[in-house]
Order: sequence, then C-alpha cells, then structure tokens
Amino acid sequence: MSETTRADAPLAAEPPITDPAGQQGPEGDVTSWVRRAAVAAVVVVLGIWVSLPTLAIIAALVFMIFMHELGHYVTAKAAGMKVTEFFIGFGPRLWSFHRGETEYGVKAIPAGAYVRIIGMSNLEEVDPADEDRTYRQKPYWRRMSVAVAGSTMHFLMAIALFFSVISVVGQSDGTSERWTVGEVTPGSAADAAGLVPGDRIVALDGMRFDDFQALSSELRGRPGDEVDLLVVRDGRELTLDATLGATENAGESVGFLGVAAEFPTVRVGPLTGIVESVQATGETMWLSVKALGAFFSPEGLSGYVETLTGSAPVPEPGAVEGEDRIISVVGAVQIASQSANIAAALYFLFAINVFLGVFNLAPLLPFDGGHVAIATYERLRSRKGKRYFADVSKLMPLTYAVVALLAFVFVSTVYLDIVNPVSLQ
Repeated sequence: MSETTRADAPLAAEPPITDPAGQQGPEGDVTSWVRRAAVAAVVVVLGIWVSLPTLAIIAALVFMIFMHELGHYVTAKAAGMKVTEFFIGFGPRLWSFHRGETEYGVKAIPAGAYVRIIGMSNLEEVDPADEDRTYRQKPYWRRMSVAVAGSTMHFLMAIALFFSVISVVGQSDGTSERWTVGEVTPGSAADAAGLVPGDRIVALDGMRFDDFQALSSELRGRPGDEVDLLVVRDGRELTLDATLGATENAGESVGFLGVAAEFPTVRVGPLTGIVESVQATGETMWLSVKALGAFFSPEGLSGYVETLTGSAPVPEPGAVEGEDRIISVVGAVQIASQSANIAAALYFLFAINVFLGVFNLAPLLPFDGGHVAIATYERLRSRKGKRYFADVSKLMPLTYAVVALLAFVFVSTVYLDIVNPVSLQ
C-alpha cells in the first residue's frame, strides 16, 4: 500500500537537504554513481532470480503508487499550492533532481511514495511569504480536489483495467458450447486414450454433452470406469476408449480423465465496455467497504490474531489456503504472479486499485480521507467572512493509534505472506 501525501510533520523541523546526488565535486559524483550502481545491481539480481511475470507485477504496483501521488501533485499544482518534494520510496535518497521549487527522486525503500505539500495542517510551520500557497489556506473545493485525487486515480485505473479485460484482452466464455481440449495431463487416462489439444468431446458412452461442466460432472461420478469417447478432430468424428483414473477429493473417490477445457475468447464493444467497467468499479468499491468493515471489527481483528498465532480453525477441504486473509504487497505479488493468464492478472490489479482507492478514503489521519473529513468539518464550522481552522493537535493521539495499527497489520501480513504464502494452486 502506498503512503499518501505525507505533509503532517513540520517542515521547519527537517534538516536541510544534503543529497549527495546533487553535490558538486568528485566526492558527490562518486557517491551518486555508487548509489546508481547499487540500484542497477539490484535490478540485475531481480532479473536473474525473479520471474518475468513477477517483475511485471512489481512494476505495475510501483506504477499504481506513482499515479496515486501524481494525482495529488497535479491537483496541488493546479490549485497554486507549493509542492516541495515528489519521491518514490522512503529512506535514503538514491537519486534526485530539482526542477523549479520541487525536488523529484527515488529513495531506497520501495514501500510507497509521497508528495510534500506545505501547510497541510495548522501544526506545520511555514515561511510567512509562502502562507498563501499552503494547503490550509486554499478554498474548500481546492483542498477536497487534492485530498481525493489519489483515490480518484486508483478508480480511473481500475476502470481502465476492467475495460482492458472485457473489451481488449477478452475473457474465456466458460458457458460456451464451442469448447475444445486445451491441455492433456501427461500419463492420464486422456493421454493414454490418445486425446490431443484441439479435440472436442461430444459424447460419453452414447450420451451427448454440449456443456463441459455437465461432461465433467458425469466423469467425476465414474472413477475407474471404462468409457467410450466420441471425439471431433479436424472436422471428423472418431471413437476413443479410455479407462478413467480415480483421485481423492474431500475423502471421496472421483473420476479423472485428465483434460483442461479451452473456451473461446469473447469481447464486448467499447461503449458496453465503458458502462460495465464503471458498474464493476462501483460494485467492487462497495464490496471493499464491507470487507474493510468486517476486518476491522472486533470479530475480524480477533480472527486475524488467531490466524497470526496459528490458532485459527483448519480450512474446509478443498478451500483455497488463505482465501479470506488480508494480504500485503508481498502477497499481492504472489497471487498476481500465479494468475493463469493476462486477463486474470489485470482483473487482480483492478481489484487492488479499487481497494486502495477505498482504503485511502478512510476518514482518519493519516489517510487522504482524514484530510477530507477535516476540510469538511472546517467548512461546516465556518461562517460567512470567518474561516474556521480545526485544531489537528487534538487528533494526534488517534492518528498515532491508527499508524500503530497499520504498522502492526503491515508487518504481520508481510510475515504471513512469507511464512505461509497464499496459493491458488
């Protein structure tokens, strides 16, 4: 999860920027090149030890974080606010440059990003000459546009991703009667019978099946049986004899042929795609709200602690390991990397974007939604000709508690995703 517009700490309390990348002279140049060489080495190591799909997912998550902060940056600039920093990552600076009044760059820990806008609260000391350019001095609608910009970018990316799935990449039509054998398991009954990819099974022991699910259900109920398969191959019908295998599922013996179906890909038109993408984003937003409410409820937190301590009930037979568990960015990369195809990976990124957009609108600091709540409260308390400023210092104990809870969830989810990774297999 990216960290959004972090500007709550007083700028006056920060030390002057002494970025070696910007130093003049031999020492500064050497330090700069050493850092860049270290980054290049990390990239090379990742390229060797991490699969290409995993690298692609990591790049997609970094891009999502960048777009979130770009939303804050663009709206703040448009509102005339002073933006002093725009960084990807946290910790020591690896590389940076100044353009105008803003420093742009990359830091060592890729755990988020931030845009620093001056005067985000009344606790921040600002040069009097810059007071008119602070966030806190801008009109309500300007502050709202900046606060919601990050989540808006997530929702726009979600719409674009869902549109890509249904209108560009396309989806497999699992209900279609035009299915074929997509894969044959080596050593299986299908392999022994001579089935090959591209075949279409139209009948089993004289019973015709147009639907793959119906055929699969019939096969599962006949473990070890000898069956006659009527197959269409290259437009010709032929009969193959097969002896079904048997496998255990939830303590029950079920028939196993050993084929995976391949369904035709369907796409919707652009207009339908846009409408359905907006609808899907709205529905997923509501599901995200309910999921967050369930997780942060007493029952949800108690269940999470049980999962963390290993005292949670054993999953039901056939259930996906960790399917109802909150995940970290590590788990997100793991799941997306296991996606069966590009459409599944794009859909997962769609869901991640919607969740992050909703999560960042939680009406508590340090979330974007906390700034929305404060701006709205100030608006309601203001009178004509007199602007009301909320005393943010009164919210700091709650803010620290929220940060502590988030830190606990972040560290513990990373731990779970490493020691007990979620598997879709």
